[in-house]
Amino acid sequence: MPTRHPLAFFSGVGVTLAAGAALFAVWRRALRSQRSAAATLNDLLPVHSAWWRDRFDRKGKLLYVALGDSTAQGIGASSPARSYVGRLSVRVRHATRTSVRVVNLSVSGATTWLCRKDQLPKLEKYQPDIVTVAIGANDIIDFDAETFERNLRHIYEALPSHAIVADLPTMWIPEREHRIAEANAIVRRLADELGLTVAPLYDTTRKQGLVRTFRNSAGDLFHPNDRGYRVWASAFEPAIAARVARIAADHAVTDADASVHDAATAGSTARTAERAAARASSRGTETLPRR
Repeated sequence: MPTRHPLAFFSGVGVTLAAGAALFAVWRRALRSQRSAAATLNDLLPVHSAWWRDRFDRKGKLLYVALGDSTAQGIGASSPARSYVGRLSVRVRHATRTSVRVVNLSVSGATTWLCRKDQLPKLEKYQPDIVTVAIGANDIIDFDAETFERNLRHIYEALPSHAIVADLPTMWIPEREHRIAEANAIVRRLADELGLTVAPLYDTTRKQGLVRTFRNSAGDLFHPNDRGYRVWASAFEPAIAARVARIAADHAVTDADASVHDAATAGSTARTAERAAARASSRGTETLPRR
């Protein structure tokens, strides 16, 4: 059996070690880049929160209220306006051709428990025309199905019947995907039980594939970037369009009822005036001297 020359052997080992060292260096640079991006995004948390708070009291004929976590805040986007909440508010404004007030109650880092504890009490102050809820991704690391369902049920039961709730997006990590599947089964079951509409965020993000998901992610490889939030918004858009159509139909009925009421009021007023005129004419005739 032919033996391998020692020089060739050591040369092969050297190439392997060099390739391994190069890959390790690339991995370290990527890790440093990810950590740096995460730190940068973390610094933006109060900036995004303040941006949304500044819009709480702005006027609008329609009221859109959002509940959720950092994705509802738009962390990872170049601007909060390019988050999925920002994009959906623009879609509603264009579809209805009217002003839209946005109250974004979401909090970065929120779990279902924190949403239940902090955001729901604030929701009680409003009578929104549109509500979106995307919560639960921060529950996945320490996922407990019973706790998740209990918190989610409390949230969903407090929502108006027209609220749109999203299931959890794909994360592509096998261990987390198993938990997400369990969480999404709970989301869909509770939404069906309570008559809420589900935005198919998981299927929408999963269809992007692994490579495009990477391209649609911010530097921390967790939050979406502008492209990613466009994908997120697309998961909500069919339900938003249906809700806008329902609002338009309700307004049309209200306007028609108001027109009928106005017409009836005008007719009643006219009849009252006619009767008053007739009585006045009758009294005038009675006071005339007889010949």
